[in-house]
Amino acid sequence: MTAHPDQAGLLPDLLGLEWMEVGPEKVRGRFAIARHHMAPNGFLHAACLIALADTACGYGCMAALPKGAEGFTTIELKSNFLGAARDGAIACEATCAHAGRSTQVWDAVVTHEESGRTLALFRCTQIVLYPR
Repeated sequence: MTAHPDQAGLLPDLLGLEWMEVGPEKVRGRFAIARHHMAPNGFLHAACLIALADTACGYGCMAALPKGAEGFTTIELKSNFLGAARDGAIACEATCAHAGRSTQVWDAVVTHEESGRTLALFRCTQIVLYPR
């Protein structure tokens, strides 16, 4: 497990996101829950789950960019929260649902590593950017 080289000094790095697999069809990542991941109510902050899922989908999108594309940007995301956590580690598996020339759609499932409970379901759509 390692940090992605593109995340040094950026939010994914600050959150301690680690990556086991990054490819054009699937991305797997995780983080160990620490105090800075917590909300004032004593539970894991929902934004940390979104950051993990969105980053996983973004790294997958970068790996799956069509020839000639220079990047992407997220145009829509949705997250359904199904559970919470206070300790342990959080895992995410993102898969490509659609990799077109102008858009990509990625789905991610975020789970609590120790219990296997699903904490969030996530879907995002990215628009593929080309030079002008």
